[in-house]
Amino acid sequence: MAAGKQKAPAPPSAEKINSRVWFYSLLLTLQYGAQPLISKRFTSREVIVTSSVLTCEIAKIICALIFMARDGSLKKVYREWTLVGALTASGLPAAIYALQNSLLQISYKNLDSLTFSMLNQTKIIFTALFTYLILRQKQSIQQIGALVLLIMAAVLLSFGEGSKKGTSSGSSDQILFRGIIPVLVASVLSGLASSLCQWASQVKKHSSYLMTVEMSVVGSLCLLASTSKSPDGEAIRIHGFFYGWTLMTWIPVMSNALGGILVGLVTSYAGGGFVIVSALLVTAMLQFVFEGKPPSLYCLLALPLVASSISIYQKYPYRINEDLLDDKISATVEYRRLLVTDKEMLRIWLDTNLSIWP
Repeated sequence: MAAGKQKAPAPPSAEKINSRVWFYSLLLTLQYGAQPLISKRFTSREVIVTSSVLTCEIAKIICALIFMARDGSLKKVYREWTLVGALTASGLPAAIYALQNSLLQISYKNLDSLTFSMLNQTKIIFTALFTYLILRQKQSIQQIGALVLLIMAAVLLSFGEGSKKGTSSGSSDQILFRGIIPVLVASVLSGLASSLCQWASQVKKHSSYLMTVEMSVVGSLCLLASTSKSPDGEAIRIHGFFYGWTLMTWIPVMSNALGGILVGLVTSYAGGGFVIVSALLVTAMLQFVFEGKPPSLYCLLALPLVASSISIYQKYPYRINEDLLDDKISATVEYRRLLVTDKEMLRIWLDTNLSIWP
């Protein structure tokens, strides 16, 4: 009897994938929740923002290349990669993300961790806006309601933080102009860049790891070019690139870089809504444990709004009306039939059926 055919390797079981998702989600929750706190705690005010952002981008490149080598896609990219394709897909998002990261670094230092994390979620609003403008991607009624909740939370937090009088961390003007406004502008930029990345992944078929490398390289070049005229560039020339750095400064830098990789791993298997909501709770807990700061009244009021908004937004995506889609398909078939067989009937049919198409 002939020897049986060699069995192909079995795909990973559902339990294995689920356990992997939970593991990645747990790591991302801890990273996302702790990032504002450790950035504020381990990055002194003397650290030059550009040096921190540049180092983080280099760390992202190294991490992404390691993962690409591990999954075997690095050789394929080496054969097929072109400069024109990279600049078309990743050039503009990279420049936007570089500016966004600089604004976030400024905001970290002037807001408490929980307020920063919640205001940072307003990027969902601008992502929804730009994906509609660029990709014509619609939102469901529930998602629109979720965005309204998020806007209410942002207004509540901005009013609460902006009305604070002189605190140990600075005046109300400093909180507004170096805390609230930078994170909100960063959210607008994040929404635009996310939409452009989504366009690139759909049209240009770029993998998330490749886009990470390309955007980090282009973003780093943009930052380096800006140092010729910027105050940060002057500070680097006078004091040196690593001015104000300690060994502890590397912790938020590496955490931020690994967080970017974890986001890709989690969202490739499941949505990130649960992670974001859990991370907000982790941020609140860590802020209380390590800084002795209980959440303010405004934060306590805004937290359920943000959590509900994210949960609803992830749970109820826009779905095409299947009945309407069937009507459109049937109408297209009938249109083509009449176009060939009966032009007069086609004219009458068009008068009664044009309402099918919005």
